[in-house]
Amino acid sequence: MKYMFLINSPATDDAAEGASMEEWMAYDKSIRESGVWVSGHSLADLTTATTVRVSPSGERTVTDGPFAETREVLGGYYVIDVPDLDVAIDWAARCPGARGGGSVVVRPVAEF
Repeated sequence: MKYMFLINSPATDDAAEGASMEEWMAYDKSIRESGVWVSGHSLADLTTATTVRVSPSGERTVTDGPFAETREVLGGYYVIDVPDLDVAIDWAARCPGARGGGSVVVRPVAEF
């Protein structure tokens, strides 16, 4: 079964306990070498985002960046293929993004 990890980090730089680049590289290497990795990417800085909304009448509004008030920012994702949710949770708990005030949301990928 495929699961997506949505990796959220604090919206501020207050998380001094955040993971180092070496920890991210080690995690990335281990998840790829394990054979469960399907895909994943880091996202560019939040300031590069564009939000698109379409009204019921079909009018398009395009604005720079997201304007949701939140304490977390989506920083990247992984998609893995594992036997069940318990295994997915084990991988999510190893993710450096789950520490230092961050979180990893685990969601099953719907297959139609």
